[in-house]
Amino acid sequence: MISSLAAVAIIAALDLLFPPPLSRAENLSPLVTDRNGEWLHAFATPEGRWRFRADLETIDPSFVERVIAVEDKRFYAHPGVDPLAVLRAGFSSLASGEITSGASTITMQTARLLEPRKRTIGAKLVEMIRALQIERRLSKKEILELYLMLAPYGGNIEGVRAASRLYFDKEPTRLTDAEQALLIALPQAPEARRPDLRPEAAKAARKEILRKLAEAGAIKENRAVEAADARLPSARHPLPRMAYHAARRLAFSDKPGVVASSLDASLQARAEKMLADYVGQFDDGATAALIVIDNKTRAVRASVGSSGLDAQGGWIDLTAATRSPGSTLKPFIYGLAFEAGYASADTVIDDMPRAFGDYAPENFDHTFRGEVHVREALQHSLNVPAVRALDRVGAVRFASVLRAAGIDLKTPARADKAPGLALALGGAGVTAQEIAALYAGLGSDGEVAPLVWKAAQEKTPEDAYRLFSTKTAARISSILAGAPALEGRAPADLSRRAVRVAFKTGTSYGYRDAWAAGHGGGYTAVVWVGRADGAPRPGATGRKTAAPLLFDVFDMLAEEGVTQGNIEDLEGEAPAIALARFERAEDAAPPQIIFPRNGVEIYLDAERRGFSLAARGGEGARRWYVNGEPVTPEGTGGRAVWRPDHAGFYDVTVVDEAGRASEAKVRVVAG
Repeated sequence: MISSLAAVAIIAALDLLFPPPLSRAENLSPLVTDRNGEWLHAFATPEGRWRFRADLETIDPSFVERVIAVEDKRFYAHPGVDPLAVLRAGFSSLASGEITSGASTITMQTARLLEPRKRTIGAKLVEMIRALQIERRLSKKEILELYLMLAPYGGNIEGVRAASRLYFDKEPTRLTDAEQALLIALPQAPEARRPDLRPEAAKAARKEILRKLAEAGAIKENRAVEAADARLPSARHPLPRMAYHAARRLAFSDKPGVVASSLDASLQARAEKMLADYVGQFDDGATAALIVIDNKTRAVRASVGSSGLDAQGGWIDLTAATRSPGSTLKPFIYGLAFEAGYASADTVIDDMPRAFGDYAPENFDHTFRGEVHVREALQHSLNVPAVRALDRVGAVRFASVLRAAGIDLKTPARADKAPGLALALGGAGVTAQEIAALYAGLGSDGEVAPLVWKAAQEKTPEDAYRLFSTKTAARISSILAGAPALEGRAPADLSRRAVRVAFKTGTSYGYRDAWAAGHGGGYTAVVWVGRADGAPRPGATGRKTAAPLLFDVFDMLAEEGVTQGNIEDLEGEAPAIALARFERAEDAAPPQIIFPRNGVEIYLDAERRGFSLAARGGEGARRWYVNGEPVTPEGTGGRAVWRPDHAGFYDVTVVDEAGRASEAKVRVVAG
């Protein structure tokens, strides 16, 4: 009795010490689908295999029944090893003098697939032990799924899902009799029976399986005969290869498996073809990128990182590459000026030669128009008025607000200097994805939120940052929608199908980046055209090079029937006397921070009572920011109290009503 218990204990201990290598089942081919489950892009395993998880709920049940009928008819009755099959195989071998039957159950075959060995009697004994271990850990359903995931089907194909996709170009949800028979026959001799290399052997093996199924009563005789003559697949079908850049990022952001993206396969396919065809007109090594956003949820519906993997720099995701935005940020400068009460759409602003310190911007066409309304300045993308507006808003404040909205402006390192007025004309790096987030916010009542890439995360944004009021967002959108139509294109108001688009173009210094961004019909689209290496393309402006593709995208959205709503054409409003002209006092000094001084260390006490921020000088009321986040005034006197939540380094900024700013870099030390 004691010896029996000891033996059981030893076996249990060995089982725990040497478990079956089930972890191999987690080494899958990453697969990215669209929001409806349609395949976009799959990637091979690190060993170059195609292997996808098998789910019995999505596999033809008659196929599963027939696999069991041929491979292991007592599968549900034995504990991993079938004693009757072992005895039958033993007697058969003794009678014939050679091994005629392996007696391998599906569980034993699964054990061999998990831990391949040379086919010997010793290896067979190990398979039996492993099969018992597997049965103790997994259900019969899980064992079947594991087998159907690992079974070899020739070359680098493993598992029924990969085989069905590559041989039949479909999921194994509904398989014909001929397809089922071939998929049952292949794992028994995958290389010898590959239909794309050895069709005669594959056909013979399929016929033999059909005969066995007919004998077992799993298929009618006439259907078996008909299936035996069915056409074999002569070559592999290519797996879908859409949205390479977005799919690769999603596929390798988590453990290998299936990732349901927010992309729409139909829109993605059309966008990729449209962009590739469009870039075909260029012969200077140019490529392009585009991204389409559903404004309601900020879900990315299409993302094309380049014109093709064979293009120059085609492997780079140019929707995520940092480039100069040109004039695409101008609407947001004016929006902040509207919010602060510095201007309205009909405020008169000077477009005249002007120097801002050592910075003297010029308009793109090197001409000046004198007095213009802000509406016209934005619609015609005049540079001097935009710089004037940024000078009033404050470059530091503008950069801080954008960063608070999630836009990571890449500004040149200039001896620790604050962002400058060149921001108005593209003097900071952004990505197409960030521009898309801004314009989607403009089309969503002024609230900017992160882009959504996974279907499971689609919902109305809860963490949106209010960049503008709803009124300001509507007015900026109305101005942009009233910009001059592209040459050769009728205004949207004259076309029943066209979507009215609030759009802005941009061209970076030296013609390196051509942009067009806009929103309309509930969607936002951003187009970038240029060379991946950043080389100049003389004459390639955003309006000439990128805008036509942007409007093609919105036409595509209208054809797909997904657009809804339109941009209202708001009537002009007479500005208040204070806003009639855009002016500012040139000789006023910016506010100076009294506390905390630049470069000091301040101590945070245990009660964390906070610090009263103080400044002198400047114009009017002051606003405070810490690391770009506004400090909310407290008490009846509106005192600015900063309450840091942890020790560390902070940037404290004060901005007056004229947009002048001062900054202090301080360190908070726990007291």
